[in-house]
Amino acid sequence: MIFVGFGSWTYIAAAHAVCQLCPAAVLLHFEAAMRPSDLNPLFAEASSLRGVGPKVAATLDRLLAEPGRPARVLDLLFHLPAGAIDRRSRPKIRDAPRDEVATLEVRVVSHHPALNPRSKAPYKVIAEDDTGDVTLVFFLANHSWIEKALPLNSTRWVSGKLELWDGRLQMVHPDRVLDAEALANMPAVEPVYPLTEGLYPRVLAKAIDSALGRLTIIPEWLAPDMIALRGWPSFRDAMHGLHHPTSPSAVEPTTAAWARLAFDELLASQLALALVRSRMRHSDGRAHLGDNRIAGRVEAALPFSLTSAQREALAEIRRDLATPQRMLRLLQGDVGSGKTVVALLAAATTVEAGSQAALMVPTEILARQHHARIAPLAEAAGLRLAILTGRDRAGEKAETLLALRDGRIDLVVGTHALFSEEV
Repeated sequence: MIFVGFGSWTYIAAAHAVCQLCPAAVLLHFEAAMRPSDLNPLFAEASSLRGVGPKVAATLDRLLAEPGRPARVLDLLFHLPAGAIDRRSRPKIRDAPRDEVATLEVRVVSHHPALNPRSKAPYKVIAEDDTGDVTLVFFLANHSWIEKALPLNSTRWVSGKLELWDGRLQMVHPDRVLDAEALANMPAVEPVYPLTEGLYPRVLAKAIDSALGRLTIIPEWLAPDMIALRGWPSFRDAMHGLHHPTSPSAVEPTTAAWARLAFDELLASQLALALVRSRMRHSDGRAHLGDNRIAGRVEAALPFSLTSAQREALAEIRRDLATPQRMLRLLQGDVGSGKTVVALLAAATTVEAGSQAALMVPTEILARQHHARIAPLAEAAGLRLAILTGRDRAGEKAETLLALRDGRIDLVVGTHALFSEEV
């Protein structure tokens, strides 16, 4: 069967199929037996990480898993930040910027819960420093948690977006409420990850930190001069740099860490494709050596002469067809560049060798257009032509299938209906 690319979707689909063989890109894992043993911890289930219980594991599966397997440690590593929150700004209340994230050292002055426990009014806490005060606002919050996290007269660090409301400075649902000890462990720049329902940012961050702990030093697979020329970090350093950024700009797609990982993924995909191609080509195939009696008549009937590029592509295809190895080739060209005529001549070569040929296209309209354009050339060359689509009438389809089985059709043009057991 000959597959002809009608636009970039063919190449994209092929690349996507290959990526399914190695979804982690950098670490090729076609078979567990081919994997170096020191990589096995990265392919363990995410549920094996410290702090990932059944409930968290279920949310990670929903976010990261693929059909047929749960989320793995490696999936967490490749779940890269989409942005970052800068908590380095630690001004006084008077100097804190509005509508931006700030981290403030405050003293808790008073608590103001809603008068009616059933009310939807917020719980407010007034906090201050020596330059002013700020209202911490909590909607539908746990009162006992607020009282424990913000005891009266205690010193706390609160981090969140400051805004003015009714002339007063407030912070609605602070992202962080910390004592001095907890502040020392808070990342100054916090990565922001895509989430799923039921998975909280800090829970995901802890799981990713645990996954990073399993990332050992992996032998470098890129050329040292390439790394030096581009200023790329090692794979391990790139991972740590993106998951533990030192500034919001450190997670932007233009960074060296992103470029390194992107190149790793591209190279891994190409290696995966090469391995798949090698494996397929070493499978037994059939040699098809034509004598040009049919293809020559097709070419003579053309209203134009083949270009040098078309002749070169056809020669390469015929060399592949003449060997007992399976052909795996992508014919790529702009619209109107003559891919179809090259495919037709290649199909004619297989018919000359005593086989039948099929030319598959993505839509019924395209199949009928190709059939109509090929029909005069096929008639001139004595090439018996048919069409087969999923919308053929039952009688027409039965007749086509019978003619295919009896060998009364040399070339069939069709849609994905060609991919059926009866054909």
